[in-house]
Amino acid sequence: MAKRLVLILVLFIIADVYFFQAFITVFHAPFLHNIYWYVDLLLLLGVFTVIFLRQKGGDIQRLAGDLVTSFLVVFIPKLLTFPVLLAEDLLRLLRGFPARNIYVSEFVLIAAIIIVCVIAFGLTRGRHLYQVKEEILSFPDLPDAFDGFKITQISDIHSGSLSDVKGVQRGIALANAQHSDLLLFTGDLVNNKAVEMDSWISDFRSLKASFGKFSVLGNHDYGDYTQWESAEQKASNLVRLKEIHREMGFKLLMNESITIQKKGASIALVGVENWGKGGFHQYGDLNKATANLSADSFKILMSHDPSHWDMVTLNHAKHVHLTLAGHTHGMQFGIELFGFKWSPIQYFYEQWAGLYQKQGKYLYVNRGFGYHGLKGRIGVWPEITVITLKKFIS
Repeated sequence: MAKRLVLILVLFIIADVYFFQAFITVFHAPFLHNIYWYVDLLLLLGVFTVIFLRQKGGDIQRLAGDLVTSFLVVFIPKLLTFPVLLAEDLLRLLRGFPARNIYVSEFVLIAAIIIVCVIAFGLTRGRHLYQVKEEILSFPDLPDAFDGFKITQISDIHSGSLSDVKGVQRGIALANAQHSDLLLFTGDLVNNKAVEMDSWISDFRSLKASFGKFSVLGNHDYGDYTQWESAEQKASNLVRLKEIHREMGFKLLMNESITIQKKGASIALVGVENWGKGGFHQYGDLNKATANLSADSFKILMSHDPSHWDMVTLNHAKHVHLTLAGHTHGMQFGIELFGFKWSPIQYFYEQWAGLYQKQGKYLYVNRGFGYHGLKGRIGVWPEITVITLKKFIS
């Protein structure tokens, strides 16, 4: 993690120095140059102070979110225009390094302004620009009765960040419009405290699925990222959060499995507590959750953190056909166009958004319903996943 943070810092410095060259080519006033560096310095000091002090509490987390958002607003335009300035320097190298072309610098500044406008859209409209992602997955051992069975997955609601009631209701209506048989929520209901969900219970209670609604916990649901007056208060918070799942009509699976039956056939739905790499708690127990299942039963696993798939599920003694995860949010920032997919989160998680397959097993990583940290979404939009199971006949 530390190495990757250093890499991001190095990229920022290089892109920043290059962008400054375009800035001073167009603007010659020294006081503007000073303002440029003062803004950068304050943002960097603020972000790294919050990161390395690792303080907890709602106020600190809101400050961290504001700083991260401001940092990206400043950093992203510089990073994306950096290749233009680098290409200009390569041409200048061949020509003996003449002065920078003012038209290139003006183009870079105009492009940066356009990028800032795109970011502004992401921080306002983008946070509720819900996208339905559909996948059809075929399995030779799927029971015939479940051929065409539809599953809607949502993840990472992060109710403590939500504020736009109509925007959230549009997402819920879109999920219901899929008319799926099963609705699954893969964790992170809140940012820190169960009380964040109180005003949203009735909205999410309206989610519907004919075969039921099921859920698991994510890393934020345990209350590990805020300060508590006592261990008892923290424990009570988790009890209340579990009650909220029931009040919304969800069956919370805690290292356990249930059977979904249809026309005399069945599949197993497995849910584990959060299990993550890199310092996240590893409460999930797949052995316990699958203890009562036969090796040849068809299994769908809900596991919040996709790293659990690589590190535990793939090589587990009992074959898990499909794992549904969330957690990464696609970093809420990236580029997904015409089949191309990129986000900085891919340098932290190998599986970070969409469908993956290894060893005849599938993983789907949902990009998240809500948002956290960055106060919006840029290029990686909130997601409602719809997966249709099909019987594969060779």
